[in-house]
Formats: sequence, structure tokens, C-alpha cells
Amino acid sequence: MPELNEKNNNENIKLLIESYSNMLFRICYCILCNPDDAEDALQDTFLKYLTKAPEFESSEHEKAWLIKVATNISKNMVLLRKRRKTVDLDELNSIGIEDEDSEVFEAIMSLPVKYKIVMTLFYIVGYDSNEVAKIIGISPEAVRKRMQKGRELLKNEIEKWGDGYDK
Repeated sequence: MPELNEKNNNENIKLLIESYSNMLFRICYCILCNPDDAEDALQDTFLKYLTKAPEFESSEHEKAWLIKVATNISKNMVLLRKRRKTVDLDELNSIGIEDEDSEVFEAIMSLPVKYKIVMTLFYIVGYDSNEVAKIIGISPEAVRKRMQKGRELLKNEIEKWGDGYDK
């Protein structure tokens, strides 16, 4: 097991996990579409934090770093495992997705990864396009283009539902 940095005492680690676990789990789950894989990605994210012990300028910098690491780990898992994406809608409530939002969340999860990431960070986590750009390492224009394309894909998916979806 890698050696842990001394600055990561038990109290700091506990606070970090309490502060970011739910948000990071949702991001990982949205990318991976599997709660077990999302949990693995979350654990790998915190392990990387503990072993790398990076220095941060602020709590927002720390949060952005954790999101970037969780996103990268999740994307790598998608590429490596090439699993068929499935969503257990009964489990959505357990990660804080209400029944009335489950269809929209399911539609977001059906998007290709590059659109899913920007849509999740923008709509679910609440970052603006400039912050999303910094986190995932692309230009703000590319984020806005992905958002535009992601919204088009979502619109097409929602239109498939027909009258079963109340706008």
C-alpha cells in the first residue's frame, strides 16, 4: 500500500470524505452508470488524494481537483471495461435523484461521456461553463459547444418519449 502523507490526519480525511463523497459519487455514477463502479472510482479518487497529497490554493481548487480526478478515473474505467451501460432506476433515489427527475437523469446518463460530463458538472453540480472548462481541461467554447450538442441530444431523447413526458 502506498505511504500516506502526514498532512492527511484522520480528522482532515473524515471532513474531506463527508464534504465531497455524495457529489463525487453522483459524477462517477453519471459517467459509469453502475453504482459498484462508481464506488470503486470514488475510492480510487480518495486514494489518489491521500497518496499524492497535493497542495491547494483554496477549497474550490481542492474540489475542482477531486472532480477532475474522479472524472478521469471514471472515463478510464469506461474505456477499459467497455461494459454495457445500464441504469437501475430504483437506485436513483439512493443517490438523491427524485422520481420526477429520474427520466431526465436517465436521458443525461444515455449521452456519450464527453457530453455527459459537461452536462453533469453544469446542471447537477452547478458550475458555469468557464469553471467546467478549467476542471476538464478544455476551452470554455468547447464546453459551450458540448452543452449545445448535449441539449440537442437530450431534446431528441425526450421527444422519443412523446406524450409520456410533461414539460
